Amino acid sequence: MAFAFPVSSEPDIKMNLAVLRKKYFDATHHCYAWVLGADKSKYRAHDDGEPNHSAGDPILGQIKAHNLTNVLVVVVRYFGGTKLGVGGLVQAYKTASAAVLANTTIVECEVTVSFNIRYAYPSTPEVMSLVKEFDLKIQHQHFAEDGFMQVSLSLRKHDELTKRLQLLKALGHSLSFEEEN
Repeated sequence: MAFAFPVSSEPDIKMNLAVLRKKYFDATHHCYAWVLGADKSKYRAHDDGEPNHSAGDPILGQIKAHNLTNVLVVVVRYFGGTKLGVGGLVQAYKTASAAVLANTTIVECEVTVSFNIRYAYPSTPEVMSLVKEFDLKIQHQHFAEDGFMQVSLSLRKHDELTKRLQLLKALGHSLSFEEEN
């Protein structure tokens, strides 16, 4: 049996694994792989007692083949009395994980980045023009001596917005900006 879960953190992964292990407590193996982060830099494959690289790696391979992130795939296996051999195990885990991913609704999410922009009041029309042009989402704003906006935008528009803000500054507009961590 194969299962796919959307996850956003390692605690999410542990919780989903615990639920499956409790539900299928009598299963021989709960093999899994997961990938986290927009850059897919955090990942793990676990064989759960199967021969090395015969279960977790084929599952991880399917996640990568589908170019997914923030996902956990678990294959629950009961030993049926027939030894499959390493090649048979690799094929079984690959096929099971491919099938669950093929029958799962994939949700695409836009990766965003936040900026803080401070500007003098005479620069308001230019800043508001950028808000409209780049479809900036205003998270917070206030006006005191200067205007301040915390905005978010699509990561793919990040470089272009940075260039435009630098250009406005070079043209003499009194503004500063920084990417929020």
